[in-house]
Amino acid sequence: MDQTGMNKLDRVEILTLQDNYIDMTATDNSEMIRRAGARKAGETRKSVLAEHGFSAVIRTTAGGRTRTMLFDFGFSEIGAAFNARTLGVPMGEIEAIALSHSHSDHMGGFRDLVGMIGKPGIELVVHPAAFKAPRYVKFDGGKSKSQHPPFTREMTEAAGVKVVATKEPWPMLGGDVLFLGEIPRRTPFETGLPDAYYEEGGVEKKDIIDDDTSLVMNLNGKGLIILSDCAHSGIINTVARACEITGISAVHVVMGGFHLNRPPSDPLVVQTVEALRKIAPRYIVPTHCTGRKSIQQIEAVMPESFLLNMAGTRLTFAA
Repeated sequence: MDQTGMNKLDRVEILTLQDNYIDMTATDNSEMIRRAGARKAGETRKSVLAEHGFSAVIRTTAGGRTRTMLFDFGFSEIGAAFNARTLGVPMGEIEAIALSHSHSDHMGGFRDLVGMIGKPGIELVVHPAAFKAPRYVKFDGGKSKSQHPPFTREMTEAAGVKVVATKEPWPMLGGDVLFLGEIPRRTPFETGLPDAYYEEGGVEKKDIIDDDTSLVMNLNGKGLIILSDCAHSGIINTVARACEITGISAVHVVMGGFHLNRPPSDPLVVQTVEALRKIAPRYIVPTHCTGRKSIQQIEAVMPESFLLNMAGTRLTFAA
């Protein structure tokens, strides 16, 4: 552990249990990238499932010991759990879990995945605003709305987890991983999710999604690995907060959903991609809600850093 309070890691593995895309015939395996693949033990196996959601198993290694946690739970009740079984993930090794925010594409598989872990009292780290309800997005000029299923303390009690609700950064896995907590909104162009609302005491209020957060790791000698899921706070705000809290300016990996599903010419996309280019992470891994056209734009602007993610992909970053 260094002066930041974070352990210097020798290795970080991020196995994506759920993402929006899958190609079982991908042939770009390497020491860093391991795809799910169409064959196992010489036989064709069933495909992993792609859904509009995100979930990942993170394994950290330092000094010969490895620790494991789960970040988010995917969209449907079955998707991420199905993939964990298909991939043979040893879920019983998971020591802690965290939720990035309580939208349905990140908490839908909560019950099943926690059940697969099978550890009553396991720590679940969340921002307290994750328990807002009801939450919804308005459409058609406010004439209709899409409501997120509630994420409640009753659900966590029924699942047998120990909730740590914190707005502040919270160390996980003994300092291997930092739950970033609430992220200040400072960039003028990252304006969050429009038309998001919640109700409190029967009064409708704008939902800034203040529970949105990310995980941060420190790869020894290379810098930060920052894993977001939707980045409703803004991925540039997120990176800035990670550097501010840790005191580390070097950024090795920026991975996650960036919520940029707009045309490449949209000012938000243009300014975000330019800011990412200036941050200059060694690897940039847009996932989930980033949007196809924005992912293509990131690849075009940062081709030497770009990594394509999929459901079932294991990415290994070594010191």
